[in-house]
Amino acid sequence: MPKRMRAAIVLLLVLGSMLAIGVSTAHAQDTAPPPCGGKVTGAGDPCGDLTGNSVDVVGTPNPRLDDETFKTVTDQVGKSKIAINMMWTLIAGFLVMFMQAGFALVETGFCRRKNAAHVLMTNFMIYGIGILGFFAVGYALMFGGYGAGIGLLGGTPPLATAKEVTIGGWGIFGSKGFGGGGLYDVGTLTHFLFNLVFMDTTATIVTGAMAERWKFSAFVVYGFFVSAIVYPIFGNWAWGGGWLAQLGSKSGLGHGYVDFAGSGVVHACGGFLALAGAIVIGPRIGKYNKDGSANTFLAYNLPLAILGTFILAFGWFGFNAGSSLAGNDLRISVVAVNTMLASATGAVAAMFWSWRKKKLGKPDPGMCANGMLAGLVAITAPSGFVSPSIALLIGAVAGVLVIESIRFFELKAKIDDPVGAISVHGINGLWGLISLGLFADGTYGAGWNGVGGTVKGLFYGDGGQLVAQLIGCLAVVVWAAGIGLVFFKIQHAIQGIRSAPEDEEIGLDLPEMGVYAYPDLENIEARSALHAGAHEVTTGPSSI
Repeated sequence: MPKRMRAAIVLLLVLGSMLAIGVSTAHAQDTAPPPCGGKVTGAGDPCGDLTGNSVDVVGTPNPRLDDETFKTVTDQVGKSKIAINMMWTLIAGFLVMFMQAGFALVETGFCRRKNAAHVLMTNFMIYGIGILGFFAVGYALMFGGYGAGIGLLGGTPPLATAKEVTIGGWGIFGSKGFGGGGLYDVGTLTHFLFNLVFMDTTATIVTGAMAERWKFSAFVVYGFFVSAIVYPIFGNWAWGGGWLAQLGSKSGLGHGYVDFAGSGVVHACGGFLALAGAIVIGPRIGKYNKDGSANTFLAYNLPLAILGTFILAFGWFGFNAGSSLAGNDLRISVVAVNTMLASATGAVAAMFWSWRKKKLGKPDPGMCANGMLAGLVAITAPSGFVSPSIALLIGAVAGVLVIESIRFFELKAKIDDPVGAISVHGINGLWGLISLGLFADGTYGAGWNGVGGTVKGLFYGDGGQLVAQLIGCLAVVVWAAGIGLVFFKIQHAIQGIRSAPEDEEIGLDLPEMGVYAYPDLENIEARSALHAGAHEVTTGPSSI
């Protein structure tokens, strides 16, 4: 049986099994939703008629709710309050979705021209693959035990009876919502969309670290694995009421693991999964000489990379400020300014650090872009809990840290990461978690993870918060890198994850995609001569 046919069968089996499990479980869990204008039955509110009312304004019980006029007015106010929160969360989610374009441009610009179509395709298709995996399995594992619901979005009634799978009372993963069961509700679907685009960010990080030698069929299997298993389970531990979130209420460690918008859940998880993938797949051909010295593969299109960086910075306002899930939470202005400031000092610090380090005595544009992204990653966890002056510090440290980390992995560890994804997202994701444990100033976060009082770091009187953050750092490294090593090694043994050497030499566009990103005549003739008869040249979508 041809290798491509075996790979196709594997992909179909994986996808079919996931969807079959998800849909069958959904039928078992779902009850018929009420018609529009009907009463809530626990099955959700698909039209939004019943979401948001007087309880969202005055609380319950309240004797004034017996006054019909008062109740009618406050019902409208409550509905408007929830509508504002939903609209803000959805718009923020749309901004985060557009970050996929930023990632695609950054990674393509930093890689070589001969692989442009392949790199773009991995960034493009992880979006669709990730949606299916998260819908079928991932959301249920992440939030299918979140029985308390999300009050900021008017509640999530389908999850009201959800049960967390626990070990010794510590949450491990959810058990409700497979295949979309229980998602047919306006509040729940708002929450689903916002968390879905976060998941796609995690999944996309790995495509940069493994670029230019990753077999596309292997990438597809990975896409389902990360969206259905890796991201959701760690996300449950941190944001779905799992064991990391319980460190405060059960062990007295501050407010438990706190991660406002995902330095750990999104970025460190993706960064250390990328580290595992880069280790297993190995360096690109020609990256290292026999004496261990590294060769530099120049970015083919810096304008694309810089444009992509600005798109990411723009989307990051949705990423961070949107994590409030509430347009009524006026702290979002602090979050947005902190995000902007950290991105600025990240870029400026990287500029001066690379200027000092570079042999030619000139600043490095690529490192400046990575410095900005590193500052954004680092401020993602503490953005809601620190002052603007501290945000400047966090970003500046990230700008230096990313350069030294890239140098370490490339020159010392001999791990080939074409775009610096491990350093930008993994290392600076950890720095973001630690900085929260140090600098959270106690002005925000009352009741976070069910613990009274506001969130304070070590320098503001709560060393337990730093301990909880360090436990979270260890957990994300062990989980993401550990399960990543196991997965990629098994996948490599069964399917093979690396493209053939001759394909890598000429570039993966024609061998893997059947089309060049830049089909100029000279390019086609030269490479077709090297690879005559092995691959069919196509001209794009019109050839399908």
